[in-house]
Amino acid sequence: MGKQMESMWQILFVCALFGLIAQVRGQSSGGVPVTLVDGAIEKNAVCIDGTPAGYHFDPGFGDGVNNWIVHLMGGGWCGLYTCFRRIGQFHGSTNGTGPMFFGGILSSNQTANPEFYNWNRVYVRYCDGMSFLGDTEQDDSGHPVQLRGSRIFSAVMDELLQVKGMQKADNVLLSGSSAGGLASILHCDGFRALVPNSKRVKCVADAGFFIGAKNLPAADGRYNGFAGLIQFHNATNLLPTSCTSKMNASLCALPEYVVGDIQTPLFMVNSAFDSFQLQNMMKPDAPDLEGWNTKCVNNSASDLPLPRPDTCTPPQMQLIKDFRGTFLDTIKGLADVPSRGLFITSCYNHVFIEDNTWTDTQCKLENKTISEAVGDWYFDRSPVKLIDTTNDVPLNCNKAKYGSL
Repeated sequence: MGKQMESMWQILFVCALFGLIAQVRGQSSGGVPVTLVDGAIEKNAVCIDGTPAGYHFDPGFGDGVNNWIVHLMGGGWCGLYTCFRRIGQFHGSTNGTGPMFFGGILSSNQTANPEFYNWNRVYVRYCDGMSFLGDTEQDDSGHPVQLRGSRIFSAVMDELLQVKGMQKADNVLLSGSSAGGLASILHCDGFRALVPNSKRVKCVADAGFFIGAKNLPAADGRYNGFAGLIQFHNATNLLPTSCTSKMNASLCALPEYVVGDIQTPLFMVNSAFDSFQLQNMMKPDAPDLEGWNTKCVNNSASDLPLPRPDTCTPPQMQLIKDFRGTFLDTIKGLADVPSRGLFITSCYNHVFIEDNTWTDTQCKLENKTISEAVGDWYFDRSPVKLIDTTNDVPLNCNKAKYGSL
């Protein structure tokens, strides 16, 4: 395995922190226990360490009893050494999994989640390391790791359909955040095929639009990293055929090569200054690298830890602006479909729909919160294509935590 690929996997590993944060920052009053998939071991629907796949299920009530939202947890991706580190841990096992506190788009509080609060709400645990794709076993000196993302996705969906009643759903939404947001893109059309009798089936990808940005520094590392992930997890034949039938499968885990052919209505929530991508997938060329991660894009010592002219050099600020420009050009090129929705903010953040950012007025675009925008789009009240084209520097949208500019 090349050092370049494993290096990318190691930096992407930190994305796992977002899934951990999401579990403890929910807004519901009580936790939802984990359900382990029945017969998971026999189906090989197992986590990296061989424990059974699991999900948290909170039944719907009132007029939401026949509606479903299935949310895919995030947590980065892993190669051989980083997958090995996940054995027995939060993103590689269901051992010791406690109750999940549902917040944001999964909250049962009508004020916090007016559109979906009384739906059947499912949070699918992420423990395969490749956005619910892959089907293989890898071994590092006698320590096997199970990479069964595709089997996990299929087994959970089968149980929701056949045991929990999702096959009778009127309205269904597949959502996901970060690596789970990427999964909601890659699985979107396949998911729709599972519920052919439902009246309305749509997908939401939160912080899942990762870009290759071939015009920006370190592009080879990004493209080689995703190609290596696909090969390592044996995912080539599990990616959307709408992409693999037209181009090399090594490109088909990057949304920019997949979204254009998705037939199911898709809504993408993202920051044009995605903090994860800037911190972990972008870096300047060598002359401007000093201080990039310690002072500029990841200045945790600051009371306002976001990129700004007094913490970044002029070339570093230019790269940040160039990332935004490339991100907007890429996603705008995929927006000209009536059923597709967008909420592209300039907030320096990663993951928006799992906590109170879902209804946060500081993240409004054209006077709509993310919750309002997704609701209008999902229920066909109006087209929603909201993009902040005004701000060319990252915004602080969490003043309560970081202070104000």
